[in-house]
Amino acid sequence: MCVEEVFDTHQGRTVLVTGRIERGRVREGDEVEIVGFHGGTVLPVEGVDVYRRRVAEARADMNVGLSLPGKASGSVARGQVLAAPGSVGAHARFTADIALPADDHGGAEVRTGERLQFHFRAAVVRGAVTLAPGTDVLRPLHGGTVTVALEQPVALEEGQPFAFRHHGRAAGTGIVTRLTH
Repeated sequence: MCVEEVFDTHQGRTVLVTGRIERGRVREGDEVEIVGFHGGTVLPVEGVDVYRRRVAEARADMNVGLSLPGKASGSVARGQVLAAPGSVGAHARFTADIALPADDHGGAEVRTGERLQFHFRAAVVRGAVTLAPGTDVLRPLHGGTVTVALEQPVALEEGQPFAFRHHGRAAGTGIVTRLTH
């Protein structure tokens, strides 16, 4: 589940985390790992809510609120992922195939070393791109393979789509093709 919002409730005894479950299921008592942005903490789920009603279980494609212990306050943030421990990894480097739209739709040239703003689910993080050997520039309406080094690790999987911005404008989309360390 990608974390969309975080609320401290009940005088710091509980943290409510909202988002949509991408796959699997979650129940009260299950343990979840906070993945991304230097997460790694494993916490028990103290409650599962769907549309403000307590439920025994929530499944994929449901928007939920998960109650976590108060010690989660400050360690969970928008853009992180809650997952079964060890099921998803946080990565700061990956290879991707990207596509750049036309100039009039936000496309811009991309060169090695440029810093872009990447959007993965609800996570937003800056990173530097390196073009494939022999490629000097990627132009609008073209695509190519790039290697990305993010400033912070985020929950990533091969095949995951993302978008990126260049100088504050939507600049293109991509698919993670390989995770590197």
